[in-house]
Amino acid sequence: MTKMNRRNFLKTTGGVAAAAGATLAAPSLANAAAGGKVVVVGGGCAGATTARYLKIGNPDLDVTMIEPNATYHTCFMSNEVIGGARKLSQIEQTFDGLTKMGVKVVKDSVTGIDAAKKTVMTKGGSTFGYDRCVVAPGIGFKVDGWADVGDFTKIPHAWKAGPQTQILRDQLEAMPDGGTVAIVAPPNPFRCPPGPYERTSLIAEYLMNNKPKSKVVVIDRKDKFSKMGLFTGAWKSLYGYETPKSFIEWRSAASTGGIDSISAKDMTIETLAGGKEKFDVINYIPPQKAGMIAEVAGLADSKGWCSVDKVTFESMVHKDVHVLGDASVASKMPKSGYSANSQGKVCAAAIVNLLAGKPVGTPSYVNTCYSIAGKDYGFSVAAVYRYDAAKKIIAGVKGAGGLTPADASAEMRRREVEFAYSWYDNICRDTWG
Repeated sequence: MTKMNRRNFLKTTGGVAAAAGATLAAPSLANAAAGGKVVVVGGGCAGATTARYLKIGNPDLDVTMIEPNATYHTCFMSNEVIGGARKLSQIEQTFDGLTKMGVKVVKDSVTGIDAAKKTVMTKGGSTFGYDRCVVAPGIGFKVDGWADVGDFTKIPHAWKAGPQTQILRDQLEAMPDGGTVAIVAPPNPFRCPPGPYERTSLIAEYLMNNKPKSKVVVIDRKDKFSKMGLFTGAWKSLYGYETPKSFIEWRSAASTGGIDSISAKDMTIETLAGGKEKFDVINYIPPQKAGMIAEVAGLADSKGWCSVDKVTFESMVHKDVHVLGDASVASKMPKSGYSANSQGKVCAAAIVNLLAGKPVGTPSYVNTCYSIAGKDYGFSVAAVYRYDAAKKIIAGVKGAGGLTPADASAEMRRREVEFAYSWYDNICRDTWG
């Protein structure tokens, strides 16, 4: 890491997953006396963290979390499932820890939010009143309009972990040696900017070890991507990138001229520059927007994302409704699991203090993102952020954090993988209890 060594960074951020939690939010979570009702929509990283830290901040709060699934599969580390290093069950999180803390977990889908009446309605017919509502719906998709790809059964997106993850894994296992996998990487902004390229790496590793006549082709809708230098360096070292025997081919948006069509019926992708090409497996990751309830509730803007007050994550549209995680516009923070976890703590601190009639203060935030490119080959980026009141943005703190050096030793890369696994265990414990 540049500018700050890892030990000092971890001291600054409170640990690999900031298990102490409250260190990330300037407003105190302790000794808040006021009660109140908070409804949390969504049990992913942002929603679950907020629910948990609301109860840490004030155990007397009435906190209800509404989530349609009985368990949650993390998107982070799901690429290891696709590559074969993990089972789907190993990225599954339950809500038992939240229930033990007193959070009321309701298995249902939210169908509407009435900001005037301060109520949340569900598919099951229930209505929940709130003093504050937290909306953490994750992402939705802007499917490009190709008629036979929208159900994602034959051409999976695998960008919401769970059954989609398993579909893509099963397709890779069923593909004959000599087959070609296509990954269609989305335009910015999208959840987990390095994710498609970690996935490319781990699929290439699987093919190299099990189907050595095969390869993976990335058809990108961008001309550069997150951690590009580190990924391409890894690909050259591990998978023969830019040689005739490479397991990976990356095509920029400029080189393809753009995608004209994708067909699940005949498993083809047509680009303006390259014409129609057939693939054995297609992983189509569409352009993204905030999850559907954000749009239904009128929280999303014309671009599909939710503008928020970056100190409290309160919606710029509806009072007393907070939106965070992937759905929010929290620039300059990336849309990542650790960003969502950090934002959940900041939001929880703000709500506890707002309900107690106390000042919110100026929050700090943190993000760490690990990428695993192959066996014993990992790297990371880390940053500390603070709210810039003059610019009204979440700005990076100069000199805090950094990026794994391009010339990192083999031992450092191996340790980065160990750090990634430790980070995963810690953030899951910190989020779901």
